[in-house]
Amino acid sequence: MGLSFLDSNILLYIASSDPAKADRAEALVAGGGHISVQVLNEVTAVARRKMGLSWAQINAFLSAIRGLLTVNPITIEIHESGLILAERYGFPIHDAMIAASALDAGCETLWSEDFQDGMLISGRLRVENPFKS
Repeated sequence: MGLSFLDSNILLYIASSDPAKADRAEALVAGGGHISVQVLNEVTAVARRKMGLSWAQINAFLSAIRGLLTVNPITIEIHESGLILAERYGFPIHDAMIAASALDAGCETLWSEDFQDGMLISGRLRVENPFKS
């Protein structure tokens, strides 16, 4: 399998009360891969709003993630590609930007629960739900 891109929901499962999902998410992160700055922003928003983590906890978590995964910037080219994907596939804009970032990074697999499992995006990025039984 080629390069992988992890969506924010995968990273958030590391802190899950579901040990099976937490273990699977940890294994994916340990295997390496790519994320975007947007993924870091989404993780931060959920960690503060829904999980109630402190800034110190969030910073420690993000620092660990940045040490394990390659973080790709969001560029205007990725933004424009994301707009095209949103229109072509009907994705919500934040999901389209994730897919555009994964394509830009040359990834072949997008690990996510937010897309249709097995979907092929632009003929080269396969979505896989790591929690599907």
